[in-house]
Amino acid sequence: MTSSTDTHRKTIGYILWIFGFMGAHRFYYGKPVTGTIYFFTLGLLFIGWIVDLFLIPGMDDRADLRFASGPLNYNVAWVLLTFLGIFGIHRFYMGKWLSGIIYLLTGGLFLVGIVYDYWTLNEQLTLINSRTQRI
Repeated sequence: MTSSTDTHRKTIGYILWIFGFMGAHRFYYGKPVTGTIYFFTLGLLFIGWIVDLFLIPGMDDRADLRFASGPLNYNVAWVLLTFLGIFGIHRFYMGKWLSGIIYLLTGGLFLVGIVYDYWTLNEQLTLINSRTQRI
């Protein structure tokens, strides 16, 4: 099943799957609870991580249906969060300049902000994208 709005990409999902024993791909697809479980159990002792290799296409389809597309690209935001989150670059990308500066000066608000963003980034982007489409 393909959605008309492709908010998430399988390619990014598989790239984050490489770090999947830390739950990165699960956070990306809007599954913060299981992402956290994967983080603390090394992808459920790597077994769940391997199983997810085959589950990613379904997770991608569900994420495309769940999250609103718009001017902000989920893939760009997730790559920025994953690799440059400690500098707040993803927050600058979303137009959140004040928190971006705070993240830049405090190491992602002492890493607690990074964890928060892993839990909520999809919803933050959906909210911003929904607002810009209504205007």
